[in-house]
Amino acid sequence: MLITNARLVNEGEIHEADLLIRNGRIAAIATDLDAPVGAGVFDANGLLLLPGMIDDQVHFREPGLTYKADMATESRAALAGGITSFMDMPNTNPQTVTIEVLEDKYALAQGRAWGNHAFYFGGTNDNLDEIRGLRPDQTCGIKLFMGASTGNMLVDDEETLRGIFSDAPMLIATHCEDTPMIKANEERYRAEYGDQIPMRFHPLIRSAEACYKSSSLAIELASAYDARLHVLHLTTAKELEQFEAMPLGDKRITAEACVHHLYFDDSAYERRDTFIKCNPAIKTEQDKLAIHQALADGRIDVIGTDHAPHTLKEKLSPSYFKAPAGLPLVQHALPMALELYHDEVLSLAQVVEKTAHAPAELFGIVDRGYLREGYWADLVLVDIDSRVRVEREAVLYKCGWSPLEGEVLRSEVIATWVNGQPVYAHGRFSGAPEGMRLAFRR
Repeated sequence: MLITNARLVNEGEIHEADLLIRNGRIAAIATDLDAPVGAGVFDANGLLLLPGMIDDQVHFREPGLTYKADMATESRAALAGGITSFMDMPNTNPQTVTIEVLEDKYALAQGRAWGNHAFYFGGTNDNLDEIRGLRPDQTCGIKLFMGASTGNMLVDDEETLRGIFSDAPMLIATHCEDTPMIKANEERYRAEYGDQIPMRFHPLIRSAEACYKSSSLAIELASAYDARLHVLHLTTAKELEQFEAMPLGDKRITAEACVHHLYFDDSAYERRDTFIKCNPAIKTEQDKLAIHQALADGRIDVIGTDHAPHTLKEKLSPSYFKAPAGLPLVQHALPMALELYHDEVLSLAQVVEKTAHAPAELFGIVDRGYLREGYWADLVLVDIDSRVRVEREAVLYKCGWSPLEGEVLRSEVIATWVNGQPVYAHGRFSGAPEGMRLAFRR
């Protein structure tokens, strides 16, 4: 296929060019390319052509929780959000905490995942030997829940933590919240409100102090053992003091921000209630603006989603403690990130850096994340000036709802290619789910 009349956003530049795809890869990028005999031609009409978003944090709920979501439904929805590769979390059923279950999960994705994919390996208090047995290219990273989590996946044993940080053969990604502090806050509010704690108190229960205490411990351990640490979904201005603005290649400790923490602040609890309940919590406007600034100056390296769907019935629970935390987000991921361009927080080049280039470099992904000849043709065509109102009727997730309902986003994904195959265009899907297992250079 030849894509003509595109404005390519890549490696800090925007330029007009055509792009030729052959055998799933980018064969040529130049002006006035001729279509080979038999090739299809797609006229981009001057729209932006970007490398596909690489989402470094999703919960597609498979195996074991597929009444909420599954790899097929969520990876398909992600195409409409500009995501061509994803990395899925280990708190499934069974949990991805043995090498056998990890490989079983890759087998589940074959022929069902629309996007390219990798799976995190979960750390627990008792699987250090399994972690030591991993090959560096077998997983995108070790996920540590250094805060409340599902089942046995809260890692709070100091000896185990030190063992993981000293011996992990690849990147360690952390969810950082201090459980004892959160439990104490829960009891304080439960004493006053019972189970009917108003949702506006969620960011005070899962507080900035709880986030900072946990992330500072992770950074302390990573520094002590020279471990490669990636701190996920930062939410507080206080935590950002721990990160430095420097070139990504010089960092051993990196950070991610998620689209919902960039878009919402605590003023939204009044109208969104449980629909924006997530962990770590959406916090103040000052925290949100501090995250924006940290993205712009290079202290935060990656934008992800932490897509984590629950059923509508679950989310509508009137009990603070029974309404689960987590939001479905992949369908609108890249347009949400592009809101930062419209708000003059990031340039288009910076959005591409945070959503494609940086995750490819940070995880060592082979031949993806850039518009380069020889790289896989994971591409997204974007109309930067198309306003789209999010309506429940158009939601593609298995759970059938979105926290963005009624919101207007100022950009639209027009078309998506995965491994050179056109899989989404103008609201319609085509082809088959042929996403590939991500390869890592380590």
